[in-house]
Amino acid sequence: MRPSRVRPSADPARLDQALFDQALLDEALLLDSQLCFLVYRLHRALNERYRAVLADLGLTYPQYLVMLVLWEGEPVSVGELGGRLHLDSGTLSPLLKRMKGAGLIARTRSADDERSVRISLTAAGRALRARATTVPLWIGSCIADTAADASRVRTTLAEVLERVEGGEPVAAGESIRAGAEVSYGAGLPPSA
Repeated sequence: MRPSRVRPSADPARLDQALFDQALLDEALLLDSQLCFLVYRLHRALNERYRAVLADLGLTYPQYLVMLVLWEGEPVSVGELGGRLHLDSGTLSPLLKRMKGAGLIARTRSADDERSVRISLTAAGRALRARATTVPLWIGSCIADTAADASRVRTTLAEVLERVEGGEPVAAGESIRAGAEVSYGAGLPPSA
């Protein structure tokens, strides 16, 4: 058993709260308590699932994402594509070059602005869409049993993403960065 890192206090209620707070902090630092570790594991597991199903289409996951954008509407500029996929041009350019070499896309300079490159599908790229229609269904079945469950998962993930990308950190996060002592148990009832 680990020695308690809580300073003794004359007030038993304060000591109980301090022990409770310390237990919460200790729990918070366990690997399996980390939300980010679950996200990491989920990311890896989904990549493995996608890798298996996309291999039949001759696509990698990033290439599949490019195809999804182009199947929605084409042509698109490299800048628009990068914006939709949250990829920089240094990542996107070699990816598009490989896809062009595979005969899936065409790259053309814009007539209006020669600095702008437009990406469109080739006949082979358009034909691949029919074969790809089962991909979301197969992956979705790995995540949820029903359309309603899938919708709830999507909503929850979108809310988490919105909070992480644009939200302010919670007060405890600010306190940690500032080096202040944090009490995660404050206001919580003692555990039974």
